[in-house]
Amino acid sequence: MDTEGRDTEAAGPVAAVRPLVPRPGLDDIGLLLGDVARGTPVELADGTAPAVEDIAAGHKVALRDIPKGAPVRKYGEVIGVALADIPAGGHVHVHNLGIGGWQEPAARPSPARSRPASAALTRDHFLGYRRADGRAATRNHIVVVPTVNCSATVARMIAQRADERHKGTPGLDGVIALPHDLGCGMAEGTPGDAILRRTLRGYLGHANVAAALLISLGCEVNQPENLLGDGVGPETLTIQDLGGTAATVNAALDRIAHLVAGITTSRRTPIPLAELTLGLQCGGSDAYSGLTANPTLGVAADLLVAAGGKVVLGETPEIYGAHHLLRDRASNPEAAARIDELIAWWQQYTAAGGATLDNNPSRGNRAGGITTIWEKSLGAVLKSGTSPLNDVVGYGEPVTAPGLTFMDTPGYDPVSATGMVAGGANLLAFTTGRGSLFGSRPVPCLKISTTSGLYERMRGDIDFDAGPAMSHADQVSYGTALFEALVDMASGVESKSEALGFGTEEIVPWRMGAVL
Repeated sequence: MDTEGRDTEAAGPVAAVRPLVPRPGLDDIGLLLGDVARGTPVELADGTAPAVEDIAAGHKVALRDIPKGAPVRKYGEVIGVALADIPAGGHVHVHNLGIGGWQEPAARPSPARSRPASAALTRDHFLGYRRADGRAATRNHIVVVPTVNCSATVARMIAQRADERHKGTPGLDGVIALPHDLGCGMAEGTPGDAILRRTLRGYLGHANVAAALLISLGCEVNQPENLLGDGVGPETLTIQDLGGTAATVNAALDRIAHLVAGITTSRRTPIPLAELTLGLQCGGSDAYSGLTANPTLGVAADLLVAAGGKVVLGETPEIYGAHHLLRDRASNPEAAARIDELIAWWQQYTAAGGATLDNNPSRGNRAGGITTIWEKSLGAVLKSGTSPLNDVVGYGEPVTAPGLTFMDTPGYDPVSATGMVAGGANLLAFTTGRGSLFGSRPVPCLKISTTSGLYERMRGDIDFDAGPAMSHADQVSYGTALFEALVDMASGVESKSEALGFGTEEIVPWRMGAVL
């Protein structure tokens, strides 16, 4: 045993630790790959030491003594500050790690980062629907959209009856309602009003929507003409004008029968991958998210960018602490500056609500080994791969730049995904470590597990197991397989969430401003 009390040649089994070190000696913690009892020898940076306490799998263990007030590094980046002296072999979590007391240096050297070797493209097209205006679709839905929460139940009634009536129609993926809980009790002309209208316009005009019907109550703030503007939009049925629920449902069923007749000739045809727009999501994250599923999805994202496609990263609260990495990847000064502006806005926004961005990690995130928002963010940005950041857009705004775009969205997954769909994403990928049940329509969503244990427990919900991808080589291999699974889903293979019927309750526009 050395002078510090550490075994340099410990006898017996040593706890399996996954160091997340881009450069030897840079990280202060490792990730335990199995539950460890107090006293179990743990592999450290310079030998072994007994675990100071029982530590759960996926949680962090100190690789060296960390003094109080010192920054703690993982992935080569600061994830927090030690709130107390942490001994080598100690559990590093909420009791001794926080985000206060450390400021990012003005001139911060970027550590050398090992990254997966480039994967080779295995596909050049998907099978999709070509719209008359030239856009590419991955699904062919008729949607029933309420202008306001007061017409949401009627929209559901219409869609349910119409879908049953037209189920099995060639070329039709279904008739669905897209209910939401907004549209009244808000002031016209405010940012919240603008976001709702932009979001609903994005859905009504989405490439995956073959036809749409708008259902209005009649007296709401969000009037159809305000929503649609001067452009030609879908037909609107107004409940109060038609005489109530039953009359509106019957009128809508007649209209939908005509819409169905107009799309029965739709067939999938080969379309270049460059016309895919992939929205990246993660929810119910755990410590393995940044180790397996997110970097694996990053490989798939890089492949789509290499094919000329578009990739959208969002969830602004979940880039806080990693935003400098995105800023460093910006291909133009405007995009870099916009990232800093968004972080500053979100800090003010959360403070006005009596919160901080570090309130973002949920109880489940922390039970899964994530301690701070900085740590969560460093794992989350890995979904975006290594491509340059070409554009930054607001919530629900159209995504037009090729390559990687960042969209300003909340970290709450349904709200974030809603913004991406409104912006034109025709495909979603969603990583999860705890087992999120999110699904989406009219845009399909492929669910990816961080561990094989989760995949086995929730086979009925999870589409792809990224659990084995713990090395760069594995991430390239699994990332390529994930890319192919995404192309298959774009080509019509049903996701498990679609098969289960998810997606008609998950449209959640960003609620902003006073409820009046």
